[in-house]
Amino acid sequence: MKWEDFRQSENIEDRRGSEYADAGGGGFGGGSSGHLGLGAMVVLGIIGYALGIDPRVLIGGAEMVSHMSSGGSQQNQSAPQGKVGAPKDRIGQFVAAIIAQNEDVWKVVLPQQANVRFTPATVVMFNGATRSACGKAKSAMGPFYCPEDRKIYLDTSFFREMKQKFGGGGDFAYAYVISHEMGHHIQNLLGVLSKYQDAQQNADDPSQANAISVRIELQADCLAGVWAANANQKWQILEPGDIEKAVATAQAIGDDKLQESSRGYVVPDSFTHGSAAQRVQWLQRGLQSGRIDACNTFGRQG
Repeated sequence: MKWEDFRQSENIEDRRGSEYADAGGGGFGGGSSGHLGLGAMVVLGIIGYALGIDPRVLIGGAEMVSHMSSGGSQQNQSAPQGKVGAPKDRIGQFVAAIIAQNEDVWKVVLPQQANVRFTPATVVMFNGATRSACGKAKSAMGPFYCPEDRKIYLDTSFFREMKQKFGGGGDFAYAYVISHEMGHHIQNLLGVLSKYQDAQQNADDPSQANAISVRIELQADCLAGVWAANANQKWQILEPGDIEKAVATAQAIGDDKLQESSRGYVVPDSFTHGSAAQRVQWLQRGLQSGRIDACNTFGRQG
């Protein structure tokens, strides 16, 4: 994937320690942060399948909406403030470049296709733990979007975990996961997340709440594909093998694959992000169409 020669977003808040930044980030080139325990949870915020699914503590994108009722905005008032602007280390530069590509795509696509003005989301880079308006952010939660403060929280050590635990990796696979979180921001701007919050609160049982979560997550996968399709059309960012790596990542982080790996069996009613087949299907739908209206996961089956 091509990214080195692109502009870097200034909408980055770096809360990492200086040693971590100097090392170049987790496994992306020089040094590592040494974080442990991310495992299958880290990529899209799935916590402990072996311990069972509790929708109230699932972290990542749409799930974070359920934390807003706990007074998260008060927590955000005392959140540490990191250095704002494009980082100088390679992993930070990569994140800033991917966010900039997302910004440059969505500021055009969102008004054109949905008649909604795009406003940027800030990316908070941290290592270990930090605070968000949605509660405490920890490495084991993986990257997530908090609609309360409209920020994406990212411990970049998950890149290394993707490669070591899933056999995934590659710039576009990493960009796909980052853009999935930006997809949640787009959902927030479209008003989808507020509808999800209401629907989840009114769900009769956890399986219904989980089903809503799956639709939200699959839509974010599709929106990541929409970003990639438009970015590639404009700048030819994709190189041979990039899409295959992203698809392989989507397959590896399907709920069915993760549950089978940790539990030894699959419980579809507890899915919160979608099966491997569903994740690949919706990512590819976004890639092939490049259109927001192709990502109506609530109006389609599959």
